[in-house]
Amino acid sequence: MSSPARHHPEAERRFPTAADAAPPTGPRPARSPETVPPHMAPEGAIRLQDLAPVLVARLPAILQEVGELLSDQHPDYAGFLTGALDEVAAAAEGFVRSLVETAAAAHAASDRPAVGDAGSGDVEQALFEEIGRVHHRQGRDVLPLLAAYRMGAAVAWRHLAPVALRSGVTTEQFAMLAAAVFAAVDRLSEASLRGYVLEQSECASAREAARAELAELLLSERSSTPTVRAAAERAGWSLPQQAAVVLVDPDDEAARRPLARLDPSALHLRRPEGFVAIVPDPAGPRRRARLASALAGTGAVVGPTVRLEQLPASVRLVQLGLTLQRASLVDHGPLFVDEHLDAIIVHRDERLLAALRHRLLAPLADLSPASRLRLAETLRSWLLHMGDRRAVAEELHVHPQTVRYRLAQLREAFGGKLDDPATRASLMLVLAWGSEDADLA
Repeated sequence: MSSPARHHPEAERRFPTAADAAPPTGPRPARSPETVPPHMAPEGAIRLQDLAPVLVARLPAILQEVGELLSDQHPDYAGFLTGALDEVAAAAEGFVRSLVETAAAAHAASDRPAVGDAGSGDVEQALFEEIGRVHHRQGRDVLPLLAAYRMGAAVAWRHLAPVALRSGVTTEQFAMLAAAVFAAVDRLSEASLRGYVLEQSECASAREAARAELAELLLSERSSTPTVRAAAERAGWSLPQQAAVVLVDPDDEAARRPLARLDPSALHLRRPEGFVAIVPDPAGPRRRARLASALAGTGAVVGPTVRLEQLPASVRLVQLGLTLQRASLVDHGPLFVDEHLDAIIVHRDERLLAALRHRLLAPLADLSPASRLRLAETLRSWLLHMGDRRAVAEELHVHPQTVRYRLAQLREAFGGKLDDPATRASLMLVLAWGSEDADLA
């Protein structure tokens, strides 16, 4: 992140919307009449520096015309100009003298003034950059400010050009003066625009950091309601009644992009387990359908809709859902956890499930791996279809006689346990939600 910009309280206090502000350069001298001094006689090329008093004498008329134009197109800027006329006039005088010196220096070097050298130094650049920053902080559009700069430059040149011509400047001097005027305005416009963009970028970065901090707080188990409310205020996030956690595999770049394009009110966070989004009020009208549509074709796992204080527990559910998805134990996303709570419950502790599976399927342990797998899938189908052999044959794509033969083998292995309702329920648990070849091959 870039280092904080130098703050100029003078810009915030006196130049919040100045259309043609320029740096003050000391006490305002007495105004000179609009005449050419004797030493500027047209016996030879005059010095451009000697134009400064003549041009300064035109400032009241220039500022008056600028104010009239601004009152029609930018009345707020016109109001500032009227309220701070003496300060603006002093700044404009310093600006005019700086422009003339720049043009004279360029003429002496027989070169056109570059934008970077035209009539404004580092202090003035920083001041006009701060004016742009203030505009963003006040929620104002920067384009009218830049338009006002151009308007002020055009009016100034309409007044300055005839004065310069009457003073007997050469064509080259005249061109240098014109270039200095508009190059300086361009540079000051660039400074204000740069300040506006920098402030915008820094505000956006600060906002994203605050939103990430809030997301981390909501997913932790150490947050209190006052702490969450304070963090939400800093992030500019309205606390919803309910929310849902969406988790995407960190290696799934295709899913990450749709996740970033979710509802703008969603909070985003990068965690070791993947990319996370907190979606506010996902149970609202048609919100679930829009969420499913936005995540279509991805491996995203969507947690249940819960109160904010329950989000940490929801994180554990989506993590388990992602694990089941990777193991192909549930459909590949988007996976809504509340539609697969049975599988989530069964697989919440894989060690317990593995121990239960090992104990219940012990009667098949002495068979070959292929035989164990065939009999286990037959037993699973028989339990699911409640003993309907024809349905079992159709699901396994085998002849009903084959099903009858396998069931006979199962009864021989399990004995009367297959008639015990509790045993059948436990077998359903380990076979219906477990991997088909787990502990069998």
